Amino acid sequence: MSAKWREQWIEAVSQIRSDLGYEKSAEQLRALQKTGLLRLTDLKNDPAKFFEAHRLLAHHAPKLGPGFWIRFTVHYNLFAGSVLAVGNDQQVAQLDDIQQKGLLGCFGLTEKLAGVNSGGVVKTTAEWDDASKEFVITSSDVGAHKNWISQGLVGELAVVVADLHVAGKRCGAHAFLMQLRKDGQPAPNVELGDMGRKTVGNDLDNAWIAFHGARIPHSALLNRYGDVQPGNGGTYISKAKGLTNMGMIGQRLFSGRVAVAWAALTFTRKLYEMTRQYSDHKKCWAPKGTSNLTSVPQLNHLYARADSNLAQLESFVGECERQLNDCLRKDEIPSVALQEAIACAKIVASETSIDLCFRLKQDVGSHALMGDTGFEQMDFLQACKFAEGDSRILMQKLARDRVKTSKAIGSSEEQRLTAELQAALKGGAQAWDENFDKVYDLAWHVVTRNIGTLCPGATLRLPCGLSKL
Repeated sequence: MSAKWREQWIEAVSQIRSDLGYEKSAEQLRALQKTGLLRLTDLKNDPAKFFEAHRLLAHHAPKLGPGFWIRFTVHYNLFAGSVLAVGNDQQVAQLDDIQQKGLLGCFGLTEKLAGVNSGGVVKTTAEWDDASKEFVITSSDVGAHKNWISQGLVGELAVVVADLHVAGKRCGAHAFLMQLRKDGQPAPNVELGDMGRKTVGNDLDNAWIAFHGARIPHSALLNRYGDVQPGNGGTYISKAKGLTNMGMIGQRLFSGRVAVAWAALTFTRKLYEMTRQYSDHKKCWAPKGTSNLTSVPQLNHLYARADSNLAQLESFVGECERQLNDCLRKDEIPSVALQEAIACAKIVASETSIDLCFRLKQDVGSHALMGDTGFEQMDFLQACKFAEGDSRILMQKLARDRVKTSKAIGSSEEQRLTAELQAALKGGAQAWDENFDKVYDLAWHVVTRNIGTLCPGATLRLPCGLSKL
């Protein structure tokens, strides 16, 4: 990307405000995308620019909070990125028109019952009606209501994930590009509700969405990898062996996890920078004259530790991004090793950031209680912890995958924990929950091994509370 583009983007996002209602906040995103500085197709065509745009926006997070950053990434990564991943050429071409008109989209995956298991549980159904050549989208019960859908109260469009049924047969979760709102009102048989006031980010609308037999055309199915052939009740067609629509939708989790990792690290860097500016100039009494707050030993040590940890993690996340960018440009699925590394990046970036910022809050004194210091926006990191895969769930997966492997991988401690869990599980599946502390310990060893593989020589301490309760 050019220096000129970077300057233009920095100037554009510097004008963003968070002291607005969600409707006016949405107007800011409409205006930003209309500039064309970042195309809705750049995730594939220029992924380095896509991630840089996220990083530069995250520089403002200690002032703005999480609202606009989430709004932005939902539109560019989850909504547009899903169309890029599983849409046909005509559907992808619609993104240019969407951008030109300033329309906004949301991503309807998460459901109330599924919670942190979103993606693994999809109860919303899409029944093919062969007579009308339409899909009928229905929330099977309250647990199937789409939940915490960012931009759901203002977006005109939605990528909705539903369990496809054709001629009485389940075909699995598929994505549909549908009109969510028309002339400012919900589309027919679509019900919307506000999730309510949050601790931070109230410039972002979060909605629950219920579908009561909403009808959408055949063309709404994002059908690059699977389609429905009308006639005789309808026939499901798999268009690519070994690939599924849901599997390709999951690709957005990889780009999203890298973006979230960068956001957490960038927030932390900026909060430390802002606080260091304060502590360098905050005079303190000393036996001989005056000193400054930065010279207090524990705070000075924390600054040094944070700088070292952040530098290592920035190198690690940067390498994950570099490898992922190559996959995105080639339209290839990341290797299993890269998928694991990206999960590790999201975990360690968000958890380390939470740990470092909490410690800073404890050591900088009453300054952390003041408004406009950035500390009031620390729940930005809470959003990072749960976004694009809850950190605990990802750690469970890392540990499960490791236990399934009989190879002698990793340090002696990783191998010991693996063997102990393998032995415990012979007594029944309940042993997994009974040994949850070992599960998380093992996951952390997998995380640190992945960091060491991509960034030899890295040394990171376990963030407080990540393994032990």
